[in-house]
Amino acid sequence: MEGLQKIDLAPLKESSIPQKEINEEKGSSKKKLLIPLFIIGFVIIFAFAIILPIRKVYSSSFRTYNQARIAWEAVKKQNIELASSELEKTRKELKQTQKDLGGLSYLRFIPIVSWYYNDADHIVKAGFYGLDAAEVVINSIEPYSDILGLKGKGSFVMGTAEQRVQTAVMTMGKITPHIDDVAKSFSLAKKEIDGVNPSHYPSFLGGGKVQAKMHTLQNLVDEAAIFIEDARPLIKILPNLLGEKEEKKYLIIFQNDKELRPTGGFITAYSIFRIDKGIIHVDASGDIYSLDNRLRTKEKAPDQIKKYLNVVTLNLRDSNISPDFITSMDTFNSLYENVSGKTEVNGIIALDTSVLVKVIKILDGEIVAGGIKFTAENDKRCDCPQVIYELERLISTPKSVDLKVTSLAAVQAQRKDMLGVLLYALMEKALKSSPKLYWGKLIQEIITQTDQKHVLFYLFDKSAQAGIEALNAAGRIKQFEGDYLHINEANLGGAKANLFVKEEVSQNIEVGGDGTITKTIKIDYTNPHPPSDCNLERGNLCINATLRDWIRVYVPKGSTLIDSKGSEVKVTSYEELGKTVFDGFLTVRPLGKATYTLSYRLPFKLERSSPLLLLIQKQPGTYSNQYVINVKGKKIEQFELTADKKMKLAIQ
Repeated sequence: MEGLQKIDLAPLKESSIPQKEINEEKGSSKKKLLIPLFIIGFVIIFAFAIILPIRKVYSSSFRTYNQARIAWEAVKKQNIELASSELEKTRKELKQTQKDLGGLSYLRFIPIVSWYYNDADHIVKAGFYGLDAAEVVINSIEPYSDILGLKGKGSFVMGTAEQRVQTAVMTMGKITPHIDDVAKSFSLAKKEIDGVNPSHYPSFLGGGKVQAKMHTLQNLVDEAAIFIEDARPLIKILPNLLGEKEEKKYLIIFQNDKELRPTGGFITAYSIFRIDKGIIHVDASGDIYSLDNRLRTKEKAPDQIKKYLNVVTLNLRDSNISPDFITSMDTFNSLYENVSGKTEVNGIIALDTSVLVKVIKILDGEIVAGGIKFTAENDKRCDCPQVIYELERLISTPKSVDLKVTSLAAVQAQRKDMLGVLLYALMEKALKSSPKLYWGKLIQEIITQTDQKHVLFYLFDKSAQAGIEALNAAGRIKQFEGDYLHINEANLGGAKANLFVKEEVSQNIEVGGDGTITKTIKIDYTNPHPPSDCNLERGNLCINATLRDWIRVYVPKGSTLIDSKGSEVKVTSYEELGKTVFDGFLTVRPLGKATYTLSYRLPFKLERSSPLLLLIQKQPGTYSNQYVINVKGKKIEQFELTADKKMKLAIQ
């Protein structure tokens, strides 16, 4: 065929191929054969030198992790003796992990791989420091296990409960210095964990989860180290606060959260507690009006008190108008200085009705005080615990009605002393019982109540107060780098409507193309119960009436209000406590609903792909308000706000 040449397909004769080419081809074949052999050899070497040792380390670390979980379960079960034993086993497993990891020490010389070896080494060392701290804590509290109601071999098993408490307080000073060892161990653990670099773990192939866990671990250790360091002064001075060397006196104020006020409730009553070597005595008690009547001089009331309560002078009962508990108590103290015959105290402790209900539940559900039986059972008259209704009856029922039962003097004395009598009855029942029966549950419940801001502390010793604030037990409005929200409300003249009103809070977050953040806060109020018969002449108990709600929303300083709806007065904006405040007022009727809405712009912009940090601070005296967070209308978080909550929100 034209244009094409015939191709000879006959095999070439060997002689026709140059010898040089044949040798080159054989050499090339050998090289090709060596490549897979080299790869196989490398894989074998890699398996024996790296993969198999790494698997061994992984297996060892997994055993250590499981053992640590067992130790933690023993701690949660309050079994000090078992926890001590399991911690020792954890240390043994961790030593084996460290030994296995040491077999890979040559990896520190290999680029990139050395990152992961060093991270593992840091984590193991941090683990040892964490164990050191845990063992110091366990060994320190083990002698007090019977006093604390924990399972273990306590040292104070003989004598009455009061004698055991006294012995414990007197010997506590020998234990508290060990907090320095705990702080040192956490500091060293923090240094090791901070040496881990989460960015070594790429987001693909599951590295993103590892990176997130590394960040979480670093944050936890860092926060624990800071917490221990800040709380150390309080722990060291604790024996002194409990009257180890000389008695201490504390003013206990009772805040009725059913009539919500900025720091947790209307200040209803007070008591003076004296603590001598750990034993609590009630020296005096009375309703807050009796204390107000002893004020020698009175100051002018703030504008909101005059406007919404129509009261022109400031009384002790209305002094907690700042949402920051310490600021409010400074105002309270300035008035208390003018009380005739006042008792000098070493601090102020506030508690609300939640504490009474929870403690009564632990103490078998009932307590008799002043000849009156108080229980934690639900009372149909208010759909609330009976102790709440009974206290309201004693405080609010007109005297003329009480006179049908007893004399005026008896009623007045009963009202004046009831809080002190009730608190004393609770303490007496707890102290005269076996520690293992109630004490562990009571201590844990008080810790929970403090975390949820139903108990607040203001100690006049500066070192002790610094420790209290480290525990977030002082009701402070915190400074925070990022977004912030605190909704603070005051029931001004609305009876005890907070007993019935439910709240739901939703936040919607919008981020513009330039990073501008716009937020809309909506608060829905519902009161599903009928109104009380508030005719005082008929002697009825007026508890459910129209809620008169002074509402302040605290947001990052510099935020700008865009729009508001639902307030019955013009919403004003000002700066207070390092925040911008949006101030309004609304009412919620029995069997009614109301909605309050604010739209505002945050004072900073969000960088692309960055999370939005948010701190929501709970108002003391509130109960599990429902919160929903939406981004561009889509729900991303839903929870009950039982305590302050920090969040990292993925926005973009």
